[in-house]
Amino acid sequence: MDRIIELISKEVSSAFADCGYDASYGKAALSNRPDLCEYQCNGAMAGAKKYRKAPFLIAQEVVERLDGNPLFERVSAVKPGFINLTVSGSALCAYLNQMRTQERFGVSRPDSPETIVLDYGGPNVAKPLHVGHLRSAIIGESIKRIGRYLGHTVIGDVHLGDWGLQMGLVIAEVKQRMPQLPYFDETFSGDYPQEAPFTIAELEEIYPCASAKAKTDEAFAIQAHDATVRLQNGDRGYRALWNHIMNVSVSDLKRNYANLNVTFDLWKKESDAQPYIPDMVEKLKADHLAYKSNGALVVDVKEESDTKEVPPCIIVKSDGATLYSTTDLATIVERRKLFNPDQIIYVADKRQEMHFTQVFRVAKKAGLVEESTKLRFLGFGTMNGKDGKPFKTRDGGVMRLEKLIADISDAVYEKMQENRSMQEEEMRRTAAQIGLAALKYGDLSNQASKDYVFDVDRFIAFEGNTGPYILYTIVRIKSIRSKYEEMNGTKVESDLLPPQNESGKALMLSLSRFAETVEQAYEELAPHKICSYVYELSNALNRFYHETRILSEEDEKKQAGYLALIDLTQHILETSIDLLGFSAPERM
Repeated sequence: MDRIIELISKEVSSAFADCGYDASYGKAALSNRPDLCEYQCNGAMAGAKKYRKAPFLIAQEVVERLDGNPLFERVSAVKPGFINLTVSGSALCAYLNQMRTQERFGVSRPDSPETIVLDYGGPNVAKPLHVGHLRSAIIGESIKRIGRYLGHTVIGDVHLGDWGLQMGLVIAEVKQRMPQLPYFDETFSGDYPQEAPFTIAELEEIYPCASAKAKTDEAFAIQAHDATVRLQNGDRGYRALWNHIMNVSVSDLKRNYANLNVTFDLWKKESDAQPYIPDMVEKLKADHLAYKSNGALVVDVKEESDTKEVPPCIIVKSDGATLYSTTDLATIVERRKLFNPDQIIYVADKRQEMHFTQVFRVAKKAGLVEESTKLRFLGFGTMNGKDGKPFKTRDGGVMRLEKLIADISDAVYEKMQENRSMQEEEMRRTAAQIGLAALKYGDLSNQASKDYVFDVDRFIAFEGNTGPYILYTIVRIKSIRSKYEEMNGTKVESDLLPPQNESGKALMLSLSRFAETVEQAYEELAPHKICSYVYELSNALNRFYHETRILSEEDEKKQAGYLALIDLTQHILETSIDLLGFSAPERM
């Protein structure tokens, strides 16, 4: 199904061609002066030079050709050469009636669906999720959902940090605390215990303790380094202990991500890429891309078009150790082997932009991916407190994500207490649902690359550009429909009618832009565009509600048309917020 902007552009382009001008000048756009018209075309001004004719005269000719076109209610030429377009109510109504019968409301499937690996999440094992993990999780989850809605195969990979010194630190600390464990007995040949020797709470205390100790205790730092080497060389006992660390951590991570309504298809780890590293390094050498510099193995990635310094990408350090860049390149090799993706998209802190620039360039130069494979990086900004600094707890520590979710849920619960109309269990459940919407919408409504201020009071407000306001709009529609069904003992089944008033038409116009919004949000990796859309649509619905008698309308045909309109609005809003990763309760 064509987008409405495409239908408008086709008609205007045809009019340009009929007047003897290039049809490409007929591209229409949403009006930047909604007080004057709904859509506009500036092609007459673009074509004036080519045809040596005043743009206003070109515009007038096109307008005359469009006169009487059933798609438009009004078309006018405005100096110096704008073409103002207002869609007819009947054409808009016909478009929406077709849209509501279409799968995915007219969002077209791509001609060539892509396989996309989406790398988001990126937590380290043995550590709790904290607020620094929030943005990657919810931005990535939304992009995954949008891509799938459009018909692509999107594979979400959490890509766990499970390798390197952090594992050696944990193992060394466990050894100091529990030296009697069989994992440290080199003569032990039996089966290791199936139960982990620590809980997630103990594990999360062990790592920061070990990390701090290594900074002041040189002997312990050496032990941690040795433990890392033994683990990476396949020590049987250390591998068994590492498996316990992984199992305990992943179980807790899955529980916490589930609280965010975030899921992953793959729980791949840095360690999974290790087997691919030797051959990859040899290839870089054999292709004369990698060379020694101050003892390290590096690849030049600078390009003539660079406006800032792009250092060589270090593949192997002078002491023989590998880096994140090595692991990320090996992971690309693994992903090509497993999925042969058309795209690999990384969602991570924007401060990692240079790292990914280097990795992507090495991957392309070395042929680690097909030439046609897109490697994309979406860098996000920082979530800050009201003081403008990275968000912290009151005592200055890093807040656990679990606590952040609980705090915002409790804040919503307290707000709901002011007008208590539910039993305790339902109120708690509803508060959690609203809290998640407040948290996700508060983040996603900002352009990903921008820093933003985390303000609980603003996020949980039931008015303004917030998640709870969007949910309240959906619940309002549910309430209207429920009251109608109680009054009439039946569900309404009707087509939409042409708009009966200005607010009705504004609502219909907003609904008609659903497909282009979703497609644009995907193309630009921009969930905030869907947030802007649902806010606009919610405002349009609420204005229509306040200006239109729906339940008290005596004309049954009109009433049925109104109900069909708000029914479509509910479905579009619910679909949109599902793409953002949250849902609406039955009542609030």
